[in-house]
Formats: sequence, C-alpha cells, structure tokens
Amino acid sequence: MTAHTPSTEPFRDPQLPFAKRIDDLLSRLTPQEKTAFLHQFAPAVERLGVAAFRTGQEALHGVAWMGPATVFPQAVGLGATWNPELVRRVGDAVSREIRAMRAKDDRVGLNVWSPTVNLLRHPLWGRNEEGYSEDPKLTSAIATAYTHGLRGEHPTYWRTAPVLKHWLAHNNETDRSTTSSSVRPRVLHEYDLRAFRDTVEAGAVAGVMPAYNLVNGRPNHVSPYLAEHLRTWTEEELLVCSDAGAPSNLVDSEHYFDTHEEATAAALVAGVDSFTDHGTDSSQIIGRVRGALERGLLTEADLDTAVRRQLSVRFRLGEFDPSYDPHDATGEFDTPAHRALALQAAEQAIVLLKNDGVLPLAPDTRIAVVGLLADECKLDWYSGTLIHRSTPLEGLYERFGAERVEFAEGVDRVRLKTSTGAFLHVPVAEGAAEEVRGAEGALDPALLRGRTDLPVLTTDATGTELALADWGEGVLTLRAPDGRYLSVADDGCLRASADQPGGWFVQETFRLEPHGNGHLLKHLGTGRHVCVSADGVKVADEDPEVFELVVAELGEEAVARAAAAADVVVVVAGNDPYINGRETEDRTTLRLPGQQERLLRAARAANPATVLALVAAYPYAVDPAELPAVLWTAHGGQAAGTALARVLAGDVSPAGRLPQTWYADDADLPGLLDYDVIGARQTYLYFEGTPLFPFGHGLSYASFAYGDLTARVGDGAVRVSFSVTNTGDVTADEVAQLYGRAVDASVPRPRRELLDHRRVTLAPGETAELGFEVPLTAFAFWDVAQDRWRVEPGGYELLAGASSEDVRLRTTVTLDGEPTLPRAVLATGLAAAGFDEQRGIAIVDRTKVSGDAVTPSGPETGELGYHACDFGRGVSRVTVEVAGEGAVELSLDGGPALAVLSPAAPTSGPYDYVSLSASIAAAGVHDVHLRLRGPLRLAHVGFSG
Repeated sequence: MTAHTPSTEPFRDPQLPFAKRIDDLLSRLTPQEKTAFLHQFAPAVERLGVAAFRTGQEALHGVAWMGPATVFPQAVGLGATWNPELVRRVGDAVSREIRAMRAKDDRVGLNVWSPTVNLLRHPLWGRNEEGYSEDPKLTSAIATAYTHGLRGEHPTYWRTAPVLKHWLAHNNETDRSTTSSSVRPRVLHEYDLRAFRDTVEAGAVAGVMPAYNLVNGRPNHVSPYLAEHLRTWTEEELLVCSDAGAPSNLVDSEHYFDTHEEATAAALVAGVDSFTDHGTDSSQIIGRVRGALERGLLTEADLDTAVRRQLSVRFRLGEFDPSYDPHDATGEFDTPAHRALALQAAEQAIVLLKNDGVLPLAPDTRIAVVGLLADECKLDWYSGTLIHRSTPLEGLYERFGAERVEFAEGVDRVRLKTSTGAFLHVPVAEGAAEEVRGAEGALDPALLRGRTDLPVLTTDATGTELALADWGEGVLTLRAPDGRYLSVADDGCLRASADQPGGWFVQETFRLEPHGNGHLLKHLGTGRHVCVSADGVKVADEDPEVFELVVAELGEEAVARAAAAADVVVVVAGNDPYINGRETEDRTTLRLPGQQERLLRAARAANPATVLALVAAYPYAVDPAELPAVLWTAHGGQAAGTALARVLAGDVSPAGRLPQTWYADDADLPGLLDYDVIGARQTYLYFEGTPLFPFGHGLSYASFAYGDLTARVGDGAVRVSFSVTNTGDVTADEVAQLYGRAVDASVPRPRRELLDHRRVTLAPGETAELGFEVPLTAFAFWDVAQDRWRVEPGGYELLAGASSEDVRLRTTVTLDGEPTLPRAVLATGLAAAGFDEQRGIAIVDRTKVSGDAVTPSGPETGELGYHACDFGRGVSRVTVEVAGEGAVELSLDGGPALAVLSPAAPTSGPYDYVSLSASIAAAGVHDVHLRLRGPLRLAHVGFSG
C-alpha cells in the first residue's frame, strides 16, 4: 500500500465529526471506487490508504465459521433465560473474541450479522433455533441486550457493528425466496415491526438484513418499509446488507424485475447498501450497477447515499482512528470468564417443564442416561467450532461418578447385506488425521467439501456393524465403530469420514426404500442410490444395490436393559440441528421422531422413574402424563452437558422459561404461511386452545409467593409494583412476569400481552419488591381506521405471575385514551388493506415501489370487513380502483349487495389500475362488506355524493 500524509486528509482527523470526515472521504472516491464499495467484499483504495472491508461476520451465539471459539447456547436458549443482563454479557464476550480473532486473522469481520429478531410465530419454522421468542417485547429485550454487548460501552467507538436479521415477517423456509407473507397493518405494526423498532431505538444497532421472502407481494429487498419505518427510528446511519444471493433472486427466482440492472437499482434506491451476491466475486454486482447508471436508473447521488452508510459504520468501528480505537488489541479469547459464562448461560437456559418430585436427584442415585443425544454436543449452522465439549453423559459422569452412570445410546446396531451375500465393510483408516468440520475457518462454509483422503467402503464376508439412527420421516444416519459417519464426497464414493452430520448440503443422511425382499439405500444429499462396484461403494444413477438390513440389536433393547438396572432413567431426546429442520428446511410435525418415541416408551416400561430431557431447537408435542419429570433446553453450546447435570443434581435450581408456546398437537397449529397472528389466533397472544405448556412456563426447585400488587397511572406511564418471596428451601431464581389485557376492547386484542419481566435470585425466605414503569404506549394498538397508534379509553387488567397462564395477582387500571371514531370514508375512503377482518384474502403490492392492494388468496371469493364507516348525511356513489379481472361486490351490515363493479375487460397488467363507479345510497354509520371474485386486485374504495 502506498504511503500517505494523514495530516493533509481531513477524513483522518479524529478531531473532526464523523459526518465531516465521511463527506471528505466520499469526495475523494471516484464513481468506480464507490461502485466497488457496494459489494460485500469492498476492495482497498490504495491511493487513499483505505483498507478492504467485508460486511458480515456470523456471531449468533458465538463467533461462527472462523474456527474454534466459545460456543454459547443457541439463540432460542438465550431467549429462554429471560435474562437480558446475562445476554448482554454473552454479547460482550462474543465481541471480545471477534476482536481477538481478527488480530490473528483479518478474515474475521467486525460487521456482525446478528442477532436474529424474527419472531418465533410458528414452531415448525426450520430456523426456530435462531430467534429469541414469539413475543415482540421479550425478543426486543434480549436482542437489545445482545446488541449492546456486541457494540461495547464506549460512547464513540464500537467494538463490533451488529446487523439485525431478517427484515421482515420471515418464518418459513419452504419456498422462502418466492413466498409472500400477507401482513395486515395491525400485525405489521403491533407484531412484526415491533421487535425491530424497539431494538433499533435502543441505540446499539448498525443495520439490518432484509429476508429472502416477499411481504405483501413485494420482495423485502425493495421494501418501502426500510425508508418509511426503519430509518425513522434512529438518527444513526444504518447499513442495510442484503442476504446472500437475494439480489439475484429478484430476477432469477422471484421474476419481479426483467433485468438485473433494474433489480439492483430498485434495491439500492429502496435502501440496500451492500450487496451479498456471488461470493467474493464482485464483478457481476459492479457490472449491474454500472449498467443501471448508464440506463439512468441510478445516479451517483444514490451511490453516495449507500457508501456513506457503509463508511459511517467503518468510522464507528475505529478503522480510521487506530490510535484512538479503545477496542484495538483488547480482545479476549477462551478465557476462564468466558467458559464460566458459557456454563452459566447453559444453566439459565434449562426449563423444568414438569416435576413430580423425582428431581433433584440424590447424590447416590444410580442413573441410566439413554437416547440418541445422551452423548452428543450438537452444533448448528451458525455455531463456531468447539474448543471445549460437554455431553449429558460426560456431565453426569463428572457429577455423579462413572460407576453410578450407565449409558445406552439407543441406536439400532445393523449390518447391510448385499444381494451377493457380502456385507458393507468400513476399512480401517490407518494413520488418518482427525478432522473436525469447520475447524480451519471459512468465509463461506457452504464451500467446504467432504474428505477424500479416507478409504472407500468395500464389501466382505462379515461386514461392519453400523449404528443406525432414524431422525424422523425415514431420514437415517449410519455411523462406523470409530465414530465417523458415512458420507459422500464430490467423487461420489461412500466413506466413513464425517465427525458429525453437517454442511450446507448434508451428505450424511440416507433413506431405506423398500424394494422387493430388501431395500435400496438412497443418499439424500445427492438423490442417488448406493451401489457396489469393483472399485468400492458409491452412489450412482444406475444399478442400485438391494440390501438386506440385518439387525444385531434394536436400540430399545439396550435402553430397556440399562433402564431396568437404574434408580432413575434420563432419556435425552431431541433434534439434530442439520436434519429435518434447519435453514432451508421447515419441520413437518411437532412429534418426536418415531425411533425416539420408541426409546422413551422402552425406558418408561422398564423403569417408571423416567425423566425426559429434551435437547432441541424446537418445541415438541410430547405426552408428559406418565413421566415424573420433563426438562427442555436448546442445544446449549460447549457447557451443555455440565449444565444439565448440575440442574439434575440440584446444584442449580432451574429457572429458564419458555420463550414460545408449546402446542399439544399439530392440529393446533395455523398454516405455516399464515402470518395473520390476529385472524388465525396465533401465539400466546391470541391462541384460544389449551397449550401443552404455555408461554413463560418453567418450574423451580423452590416455591414463590406473590403479593402486594399496586398500580398507579401517572404522566405517560403506569407504575406497577408487587413482591415476590421465596417460600422454598433452596436459593433459586424466579422470573416474575407482568402482563396486560384490554378489558372491553373495540377490536380483537391479545388475551394477555407481556409488559415487562424481571429475573431475580432469592434465598429461602427472602422477599424482593419489584417495580415496573409501563409506558402508556404499551397499551396502544394500531387503529386501521385512523392509520396510527391509539390508546383506547377504558379498563386494562394487569396480571402478575410466573407464566402467561400462572397468574397470581390481578388489578385493573382505567386509562383515558382517545375515543373510538368511525371511519371518515367521505374524506379518505377505504384503503383496501386497512380492513378489520378478512376471509380468503391476500395483501399484495399496489405498485413495485410502494402501496398495498388486496386480492383473493385462492380460486374462491375473498371477503373483507370495514367497521363503523361514517357516510354522514349520505353518499350516492362508490368508486373502486382495481386491476386484473373479476368483480367487487359491496354491501352494508351483511345486507344485500348494493353494487357490483367489474372491469369491462381485464386490465393489461397487475399494476394497471382502472377506476370503476356505481350508484349506491348510504347514510350514517355502517359496516362495509366487500366480496372479491376472480384474480382481481383492489387498492382503494372511495365514496362521494
């Protein structure tokens, strides 16, 4: 890099405000250099001494993808702690490790793509592990804490720059780049935007990442909400980074634009500042931007706006002030404090769902620990590589002594016999180096390939006994005696080569397909069947081998033996984070996989004192009736096993709380793509059924009494206080929860809604006086009639207790609020998407730039209701703005149709609206009902006369 004289360059003067320094640097950059800055991998500008810069460092629960690092519990586990201060400390530790790792490897970035604040609306979402909660308030509290830890405490310079994921209304992996989330205004403001807004307003967010999906028919990467909402929440410049490949999706899969130049220009103008596309190759994005400039779709001012936002982040990170950067060379890595914090986080994330007295375990208890996850410490796509590792088995060995702990994994022990009578054989890999996937670090771990240095499977007369695990829906893994999983590398050969199933394209899963008197073995990663050839076992499109499955022992037999000899059985069940639920793949059911259900039944039949420990990224529908105790924890990181053992032993009283509703059955779930939490009665806010375990639920080894609830309405807030007393025999944490409910609302409101919470530690007999200041805005709802927030006058019940359903204290306050007014339809008409109720309706984009319209979501009719529309002294005409073909039928108060309006011919396109009018007679206040027929888009209804 060439030498410079910093004293002559104002952008290097730390005495100047960042804004002036950015102006100076921008003025020195050429249009070509600005264009290059728009790609994720921004190149150096050597003539100015400006270094290269990369957006994006994954750090969801520890530094990810860059090799060994401290691994904390999954995000949903951090949410289960209900402890913002703990999570802030986790964020602080992660940011310090990022700085320490960057000092040794400049591939480690400081622009952190974390946390994920998508709400856990649906428990089958494949990425449930990445979010904190189904509740906006809890999500924003945890996310705010994590971002503050990542940012650091210095008032000027940030340790890392957090980017929130994934904007917006993103809870499905199924067809995620082409599906549209239909989000009505109330859901948009009261639910999906809220977690983002509260976190951004807290002041430690550097940007957001749009999601792959569309919202109301428009891709998130060209969302007008970025300007209309996001950028109004803070005076700081926010850097919007695209998700990987999403800019190309605008043309290639979504077909929203005809050319990549149009798509790139539209995304940039909408507010995307950094394009993550084509890996490290920036040439295509640069070419598209240049093409857009040449066509007049962009101006240099548009480039300046985006580059300014990136530079703002870089200046805050201290890049241009190395001698002033308080975080430079101050990193901490794998310290004793970080290890202790990982253990504390894992302990606080454990939720005791049921306990009939079997827990905690006495010191002399003989324990059988069984199950597919009993000796596992699973990682996920956004984990770092483990430095330390603790499985439930290892934790129990350490806590109770190996002589008191019996282990049975519960896998089926099998051999695979070929049609010739030979068996699959795993050759001994003499001298093979031990390799852990991802240990070397990779900017894009999706590019990591399987090992080819190990011997290919063959056949022989006796074969090799394999450990078969069925993870549900017939998806199997096969493990060799040396602990390696059967996997397929790029050469198509089958080897025992993987330390765990993993990777962007998992190559360690198979399915046995019945065929004649045997089975074909299908490799799911390639979609090909296993065949046996002269040069070894491989996958191919032809000549599949027909195998006979020879079972040496069923897993439930081993489990039953171990269970019968123990005082207590601990069944460790759950999911593998790479199988049947992950990024790109939603779950299909709440039920445990069949093999794990069989293991649980076998353990329970052999020993009634069976404890179920669910280690999973998701809720499950399990029947706890015959189980004396049930616990749940997310995959808890490096200290997971030790934490579980300490809770089972009573060294720590569990105090995790469920961050989302656990439903009893798949039938209780709404459609995965139904984002209307109000209309579909989703989450604890609206669900009217009986949950298996409610939001906020979690038991303790202590007991707690609540009392002395008071509430006082003051200027701008309701001040609430109550006491919590530990009435048990052990020191324990309690999570005191405060909920609110509108008593007599004019519109559907939540059954109860979290207003605040506090996690407190209390010794036996100790009392804590808890005070909460709840802003009056917390009682507001989005009034679609007035298109703004409104606090409705009337009574609001305040509920204090240990969960959303375990309410111990109640009181009611009266708020003045603003009265409900009828819709002034003569002045404003009706925005079609501003309905009060709907059936069979999807919200779509009115234009490609902004605005909403509505259309029937299926082949049948769609219906809309708008309450309390004031026609004054009377109207004589209705006008609708529509596109497409079909009909709009208008009626009042459920009466007969007053008008049917239909285009004489289909309009030329979905954005080509026409105005249609008809005569009607209406006066006073009425409910308006609309029925839409056919592929018709309705944008607006007006009244006159």
